[in-house]
Amino acid sequence: MREQLLSLLRENPSYARTDFDFIHLLRSWFNRGFLVLRQITWDTSASILEKIVEYEAVHEIKNLEDLRRRLLPKDRRCFAFFHPSMPDDPLIFVEVALTNGVATSIQKVLSESREEIDLQGANSAIFYSISNCQEGLSGISFGNSLIKQVAQDLSREMPHLKTFVTLSPIPGLTKWIKDEGLEKLVEDQGMLKQITAHYLVEAKGKNRRPIDPVAKFHLGNGAIIHQINIDADLSEKGLLQSKGVMVNYLYDLSKISQNVELFSKEGDISANTTIKALSRQAERNIMQKGKAKEFSQ
Repeated sequence: MREQLLSLLRENPSYARTDFDFIHLLRSWFNRGFLVLRQITWDTSASILEKIVEYEAVHEIKNLEDLRRRLLPKDRRCFAFFHPSMPDDPLIFVEVALTNGVATSIQKVLSESREEIDLQGANSAIFYSISNCQEGLSGISFGNSLIKQVAQDLSREMPHLKTFVTLSPIPGLTKWIKDEGLEKLVEDQGMLKQITAHYLVEAKGKNRRPIDPVAKFHLGNGAIIHQINIDADLSEKGLLQSKGVMVNYLYDLSKISQNVELFSKEGDISANTTIKALSRQAERNIMQKGKAKEFSQ
């Protein structure tokens, strides 16, 4: 019902009050206490696997063999939240790669020819795809709880896992670069990395929140901007939306609560020293570009 309401809301702003009441009700019905975390495996029912393929929103699952590569190997995991009233329909799911070291390329994570690693050699969990499944639950966040719960469960199962990071797209980067007139600067890959860091750290809306929706999601959940990766997504979509750049957000379980508080109260962006240094360098280069332009005029 809410999915139908959302489709009408843009042309009928007066429905906003009704939507507000819906959100209040749905948050009550779908609060964390009611949600059940389940691992999705190759043996999960065909009806649920079909929905995983249908709802995957980040990296398309091309066929059953592609799905098998994401679920069957011991170093690949998938987890989903379900509600008891909808036991065969996932609300949100996350795909995880267990690796030795932080993954820097989605091509390598999803490669058909990659070799499965021994779990004893894995020290990192890479959250490489998070997909919401129910349009009618838009605006009701489950991702926050899902990532933290999965990280905690994996940490208990495999104490040798020390690093929990995402390998995330940057969907607003290319548009922002164009809007800021920085296209010439980012032809150099070193400059592209600097500009990306500056975008993630400094590009904010009127509410002092990141304008990039994925950055806003992870930073709001207490993550830290950890590493920027050039040529990390060479798919058509990746090149179009972010010039192939991806970012790792680090979930340090000991600092999540502190980061969430700073972000919600002050709008503080948590980033490591390398990212902050790249952002400052980008700012200097942008200023020099502006001065050079003024001089030429």
